[in-house]
Amino acid sequence: MTRANASFDIAITEIAGGCLCGAVRYRLTSIPRVHYCHCDMCRRATGSAFAVLAWISFDHLFWTSGSPKYRRSSPLAERGFCEDCGSPLTLAYDANQGELALHAGTLDAPDRYEPRYNYGASQRLGWVCCGVDLPDRNTEERW
Repeated sequence: MTRANASFDIAITEIAGGCLCGAVRYRLTSIPRVHYCHCDMCRRATGSAFAVLAWISFDHLFWTSGSPKYRRSSPLAERGFCEDCGSPLTLAYDANQGELALHAGTLDAPDRYEPRYNYGASQRLGWVCCGVDLPDRNTEERW
């Protein structure tokens, strides 16, 4: 790793997160790709108007304490959560074997990683106004 940008080095070595109760903790060794997701599946799974997902390669994710329990959330994906407190932690699509998404709110410093686009934008609720200036990507998925 180069020392040319000290703040970049700090950001990479200090990316960590976990669930509400602390039973499940993780560490990342790469900066995640973050976006808003407005699809029906994410809304229902989070109980919110949208999800904020931080995508990371399996090679750069390390569970440092505990690990999520997984459940099938749709015919094409599974989600991980803390078995103790119920915090939603991950989303993994069956077709995308190399990476998974962490819920950005589980990062210790989520303010460091801004969403860069909207996914499932055609399903955005009319009153949601965050990220309207970001690029949109659509999905065919409906739940």
